[in-house]
Amino acid sequence: MGNTRKIDYKWIIVALLFLMTMISLGFCSSTRSLYIAPITAALHIKRGAFSVNDSLRFVTTAVVSVFSGVLIGRFGLKKLIMTGLASIIASQLVYSVAENVIVFYIGGILLGLGFALTGTTMVGCVVNRWCKESKGKIMGAVFAANGIGGALAIQAVTPIIEQGAFGYRNAYRLAAVILIAVWLLMFLFFREKATNSDNAEKETAKKKSRGRDWIGIDYKNAVREPYFYVAIVCIFFTGFALQGVNGVAAAHMKDVGIDPIYVGRVLSIHSLVLTLAKFITGHSYDRFGLKTTINFCAVVAIVVMMLISALTNSHMGMIFAMLYGILSAFALPLETIMLPIYAGDLFGQKSFEKVLGIFTAANVTGYASGAPVINICYDISGSYRIGFIICAVIMSVTLITLQFVIRAAHRKQKEIMIESNEF
Repeated sequence: MGNTRKIDYKWIIVALLFLMTMISLGFCSSTRSLYIAPITAALHIKRGAFSVNDSLRFVTTAVVSVFSGVLIGRFGLKKLIMTGLASIIASQLVYSVAENVIVFYIGGILLGLGFALTGTTMVGCVVNRWCKESKGKIMGAVFAANGIGGALAIQAVTPIIEQGAFGYRNAYRLAAVILIAVWLLMFLFFREKATNSDNAEKETAKKKSRGRDWIGIDYKNAVREPYFYVAIVCIFFTGFALQGVNGVAAAHMKDVGIDPIYVGRVLSIHSLVLTLAKFITGHSYDRFGLKTTINFCAVVAIVVMMLISALTNSHMGMIFAMLYGILSAFALPLETIMLPIYAGDLFGQKSFEKVLGIFTAANVTGYASGAPVINICYDISGSYRIGFIICAVIMSVTLITLQFVIRAAHRKQKEIMIESNEF
């Protein structure tokens, strides 16, 4: 009896985050492309008009994320997460009864609000509060749930969607029912945890190793640092380039004549590798630090953009397509798990929640901007190739600029840690 050990409650919290990410993103984001054709066909809606739904989702997420630090301070994490899950549930129910684009737009706004309150910002804040060590690995594991959830969701909803012209409505209702179960689990088992105490801040100030906490900069001082704004621009253009390319990659493969069945195989392998890549990226941060991890992911991003721009309907083209599917998985963590890592590493604990909200908003705004721009390139030239090359150039400039941001931030960090040790 004396040897009985209690489970550290942080692992229950991590498991809840994993489940929430797996179901919410898996069923409500990873599957969105499956719904476009059946919905627009059943309701005789133009795809361009329907796509505004996604734009409203991204805009809502960006706007709410800007204020997430204030909202967390006022309402706490649990209330916001419960509200976010309820909003996602409402979005699925709205989608299931929508008869016109206006109602779908309302659903998009609800979905955007839900992801703002359950996505990158909230997961990052929860992990930051509960986990003192190996934050990169833990965040990587949690965000990897998206790939697993997407694979499960696709298998679950595809046959339901194919049942008839309006089969998609039952698929949305299934997602809502599963999310209600997740809401109940979060309500029963999720616990708040206060931000780091003064003692914890003093302890983290003494730590000087890769992938760990440091005391940080007050938000009012963070916004006075020029590198804060340069970091925001870099994060915006990272989201712009990655989402722009990844969002049309499958369409480009088909455009150049690659067999759709082979394209599907590439995408399936991409999803599996992405699950592993997020965990590896988190581990890389814990082991090697911010600069090495960012440089690796960004260089891979540039390489895959050039690879996909060179695709042709040939043996070599099929090899390039598969390489794109595998390698791009190691670039995409720049727009997910790296956002909390940026906030914690560059600005520390004092301003973590507010800075993360701003970074998430910049990233999502990049998403919303990248897709239309790369499609304009297609309309002008008849191909995505020019758009891919432009994105590769943007990513290259972003990578170079990030070196100066990291150097300036770590210089400031060193000054603050020296001052803290003196007192």
